[in-house]
Amino acid sequence: MKNTLLVCGVDEAGRGPLAGAVFAAAVILDPTRPIDGLDDSKQLSARRREALEILIRQRALAWAVAQASVAEIDAINILQATLLAMKRAVEALQTVPAEVLVDGLHCPKILIPARAIVKGDALEPAISAASILAKTARDRDLLRLHEIYPEYGFDRHKGYPTHDHLAALARHGATAEHRKSYAPVRRCMLAAQCELLT
Repeated sequence: MKNTLLVCGVDEAGRGPLAGAVFAAAVILDPTRPIDGLDDSKQLSARRREALEILIRQRALAWAVAQASVAEIDAINILQATLLAMKRAVEALQTVPAEVLVDGLHCPKILIPARAIVKGDALEPAISAASILAKTARDRDLLRLHEIYPEYGFDRHKGYPTHDHLAALARHGATAEHRKSYAPVRRCMLAAQCELLT
């Protein structure tokens, strides 16, 4: 049943990286159990994010984390995949909120009224909480990928197009976890094809 007072915050992590899924989280905070220090996850240290993640999971009325895969990102583009992950997160909540507040410019297609808020992860505590859950979940997934592909340094750059990551791409080629629709990965794959033909 929908609670007319509850607001859900939604945010994503992982739109910019060249590898790995995009993650989204939805959080309904409990107004009777406030959490100090909530902020945009990018403004927090990894240790602080992990500490807050525990508190959010303990104190929130409801929370959910979802993702869209690399294959989905390549098939429908990163914006649509992000909105899909957000939709999945909201629909996975055990409690139905009255309104959904989404960080950014776009809202997923859901049956609940939704509002996009630019820089919402710094303005709305529920969105801040969602940004923290999405970021910590994605970072853990990239540590999992590091175990499989240690030569790419996913534990350090989390898939973002750093100098080291681009160098590893050039040296080793793209993995199954790289987003083939992203230009740096496409260039790498094209270069590898050209080498095979020469």
